[in-house]
Amino acid sequence: MIAGPTAGGKTALAVAVAEILARDAASPVAEVVSADSMLLYRGLDIGSAKPTPAERRGIPHHLIDVAEPTDRFTVHDWLAGAEAAIADLGSRGGVPVVVGGTHLYLKALLDGLFDGPGEDPALRERLRALPPAERRAELERVDPEAARRIHANDERRTVRALEVHRLTGTSITSHQRQWDAPSPRHADRVLIGLEWPSELLNPRINARVRRMFDLGLLEEARALWSAGRLGPQAREALGYKQLIEHFEGRCTLDDAIERIKIETRRFAKNQRTWLRRLRTVPGSVWIDAAATPADRWPAIVAEACRHPASPTPTSPGAGLGEAPFPPTPA
Repeated sequence: MIAGPTAGGKTALAVAVAEILARDAASPVAEVVSADSMLLYRGLDIGSAKPTPAERRGIPHHLIDVAEPTDRFTVHDWLAGAEAAIADLGSRGGVPVVVGGTHLYLKALLDGLFDGPGEDPALRERLRALPPAERRAELERVDPEAARRIHANDERRTVRALEVHRLTGTSITSHQRQWDAPSPRHADRVLIGLEWPSELLNPRINARVRRMFDLGLLEEARALWSAGRLGPQAREALGYKQLIEHFEGRCTLDDAIERIKIETRRFAKNQRTWLRRLRTVPGSVWIDAAATPADRWPAIVAEACRHPASPTPTSPGAGLGEAPFPPTPA
């Protein structure tokens, strides 16, 4: 399993690792399982940085283009699909390379879903009808930790956190803490994390946004919006959300582009919060992306998959220097 921030190089790394593992006599088949909440939507190609056929280099990819952008797709749906793909691959003697920036998906695959309440549509409508400032104040009051990690403009996650608290009387943060205990699922899974300092990642994010527009993001988003193909979830995707505001006359194109850069950098900051949580996974290996040449990453990951560390159940994940291979010289 490969985790890391947006624009951090995860997709290319996963393909390279699958190629290495597929050359091993012990695992003649290796395929990629996407853990990204927007790659699963058909038509959201450029804005989601969906790997092209050329970038996939013949490696099969699962859970990409499996839903219409008008569909609702939950973490339960993704987990069921991922476990089915992994089971099928295992029956063929293969190795799955799970990769993505939706770290909730990775956490669910590692530890299962936390035992929270189901949705209450009527309550959700009431919460959405509240003024944003009132919703925010309630979240800060009942779950300060969630308020620190959920951006003030993130209506969907704010509503879910308030829904859980109102239905159970317990914060969503408290529910999620059940994930902090060691899980037997970790035994046959290796988690690799890419760590980027923000001062190096932010220019990569800005360059990616510029490249998306060069590739036709504006036209792609306009076509989806004009055809009414963006449902409630898909229209919240980075890039598409800001361009919809432009199409609807609420901001200029230049403003929309700048907001995409800002929100993507903010998203990467939120991902780092998830990565700190994932860092406690026993036996995990973390690569300092700034200090380790990118051409070494695939071999590091493949070696960790072949010879996973065996820490005690309560030990933290290993850093690069503690992993079962030599660290990169400074």
